Amino acid sequence: MNIYLLNPPFSLNGQEIKKFFRCTRWQGGVTRGGTYWYPIWLAYAAGLLEKENHNVRLVDAPAQDWNYNAVLKDIKRFKPEIIVIDSNFASLRNDISVANELKELTGSKTILVGPPASQFPDEILKKGIDIVAKFEYDFTLRNIVDCIENGNNLGEVKGIAYNNEGNIINTPIRPFITSEELDKLPFVSKVYKDHTGIKDYFLTHTLYPMVQIFTGRGCPNQCTFCSWPKTLMGRDYRVRSVENIVDEFEFIIKELPDVREVFIEDDTFTIKKSRIYEFCQEMKNRGLDITWSCNSRVNLDYKTMKMMKNSGCRLLDVGFESGDNRILKNIKKGINTEESLIFMRSARKAGLLVLADFIFGLPGETKETAEKTINFVKKMQPNMVQFAVATPIPGTEFYDWVLDNQYCLIDDLNDSIDENGFQKCIISYPEFTKEDIEFYVNKALKEYYLSFFYIPTALRTILRKNGFHELKTMVKSAKIFLEYINMGENKDEKSKSGME
Repeated sequence: MNIYLLNPPFSLNGQEIKKFFRCTRWQGGVTRGGTYWYPIWLAYAAGLLEKENHNVRLVDAPAQDWNYNAVLKDIKRFKPEIIVIDSNFASLRNDISVANELKELTGSKTILVGPPASQFPDEILKKGIDIVAKFEYDFTLRNIVDCIENGNNLGEVKGIAYNNEGNIINTPIRPFITSEELDKLPFVSKVYKDHTGIKDYFLTHTLYPMVQIFTGRGCPNQCTFCSWPKTLMGRDYRVRSVENIVDEFEFIIKELPDVREVFIEDDTFTIKKSRIYEFCQEMKNRGLDITWSCNSRVNLDYKTMKMMKNSGCRLLDVGFESGDNRILKNIKKGINTEESLIFMRSARKAGLLVLADFIFGLPGETKETAEKTINFVKKMQPNMVQFAVATPIPGTEFYDWVLDNQYCLIDDLNDSIDENGFQKCIISYPEFTKEDIEFYVNKALKEYYLSFFYIPTALRTILRKNGFHELKTMVKSAKIFLEYINMGENKDEKSKSGME
């Protein structure tokens, strides 16, 4: 069958928003530093469908700067029988509209995937989508396509909801993908090679260009605000074999020679030290020389970090979230600030860079705890830092808590981004308002990056192996970040003068 997988263009109030990305653990949007992810979930599904001998086209419209008309022209040429549309909470209204227009013009069946599919299947179907594939959807899509191709009843496919002559039918949830099934998925890097341009994608914390891969899915940790374990991949961590992972690293070295770094997107890649050791040893045994990085938690020890460094690891992306232990307890983070400081000292000693992630506006936040977080970050001195506003994502415990206490300022997450596509604060507490949260995000960014304090940290980063490429990444991200800061200041000035 002809199957068209689309990360659709995004427009807001008639204005096209460029570099809007959906494939994120948050609600979707444009980033302050210019980050733009691969459509990693769509890409894995595309690879599996191609393996099943279907004619597949994967199009990432925002990455290619394609507007709706460009997509329409391409899709008419391809003549799909099925169109798969990716979505996220902030773009759901737009994505359904695009899907319905394409269905009307092509006669194709539409399937919507992504985090909203597991949370609002009935509502999505009522607005015109034919089928919703819930949670992980690689094998679910394969089963849907097989069912349609063979004329079978969609009710036999687990993990979907569909419209049957006006009646919405939800089938039993499909079990999450097993480790054995993960090994059967084609390398996502091959899909990138065949369907995307690797220079269209950028992470502020990796060398450029890079690729993102999964070596496993699922996260057993209980953080109350985290979306993917609740909306896509579950709590149980299932993993690819080490041989399969290192085979993909070899493929990237051979087939994508321009790639300077592989980023492992697993939420919990470092959770099992014996597996890290096995991976690092296999990389060493094969003599592979490629830079890689991964997400981590603060329970990683120095010995393991050093082993990772020696096998090519460059950076750890870590969710510290707050500098206040009470807030960490409120969100069930399972760490404390002392452990975070020990982790930072160990990472620095091992020669690894650290991207530190923090959130303002979590339960219990006050001006005092916000200041505490800013001072804590300065004490830690991470190589890079991200500050975000707390966003309640449907399906999470934080979302339920915010709604139960009437702290949410909007009724629809489609309204959770501003006119430029940037994430905006949508919660407000009696003692810590929306304005406070936004103020502290911007204050923290400016105090860390726009101060003499950061210069020694930046110098240490660029005076390393790949220093020139570290500098290029920093310059590119800084340029976009400064444009964002300038945009915010101009907006404030207009507001003060009554222009808005």
